[in-house]
Amino acid sequence: MGYGNFGGFGGANMNQLMRQAQKMQEDMARAKKELEETVFTSSVGGGMVEVKMTGARELKAVNIKEQVIDPDDKEMLEDLIISAVNDCLGQIARKEQDSLPQVPGLF
Repeated sequence: MGYGNFGGFGGANMNQLMRQAQKMQEDMARAKKELEETVFTSSVGGGMVEVKMTGARELKAVNIKEQVIDPDDKEMLEDLIISAVNDCLGQIARKEQDSLPQVPGLF
């Protein structure tokens, strides 16, 4: 029993498997790049706080309406910002799960 043919896998089958793996890598790289370039927006508090973040998890903008800026209640503003950022991160995670090819045994 020789191992020259990859344990029973013919050369043609191995080439096909290699092409499929390469295509999967290219598809994953393309999907990852698209995700990283997508801008996600979250608005909380009835539009009082809005954040924009890329799929690469880079915070691009924070917009705060003047009405929500209360020096006597800075905790509320902090909570709104945290909520908006966490919502964006959740959107990114869901999009990542939906758009990136799932490979059994890798994730």
